[in-house]
Amino acid sequence: MIRALDGSLIETKSKKFNRDVHWSSASGEWETPQHIFDHLDREFHFTLDPCATRENAKTPQYYTKKENGLAQSWKGERVFMNPPYGREIGKWISKAWRSGLEEDTVVVCLLPARTDTRWFHRYCTKGTIWFIKGRLKFGGHKTSAPFPSMIVIFPENWKGILVSPSKKAEK
Repeated sequence: MIRALDGSLIETKSKKFNRDVHWSSASGEWETPQHIFDHLDREFHFTLDPCATRENAKTPQYYTKKENGLAQSWKGERVFMNPPYGREIGKWISKAWRSGLEEDTVVVCLLPARTDTRWFHRYCTKGTIWFIKGRLKFGGHKTSAPFPSMIVIFPENWKGILVSPSKKAEK
């Protein structure tokens, strides 16, 4: 419900999907659409997925919640990161930006396009940003997400790193 200018209450619940779960931190996990990952992987040749579950890992090397990808080194990796979209997202984006500053490391992030947040202005603006047209359907969801998405790449000069790939990526 929202309150109109005249003070009356307006019903906002949509029959199409339940917005409550999308706007809350109840479930911050949004499984990456496979076609998005495949498209990016052709360009970046990912070696690490630091925000995975055993069921949705996108690379052979991955960290689960228990292994805590925030506490691990990403140095020298080609990282694909679709972090939990809850209150902790800023920590993941900070880690992505800092890791992108390390030698021979590229971090590609699939993120909600929330340009009104601190983490967007503090970190995302220091990388390359690609906004995705339309709204993605994550995992097994039948409807699209209620938010737009973007790809953010760290470091900003990532093309130079791809020209001289790391030894791990060559394997």
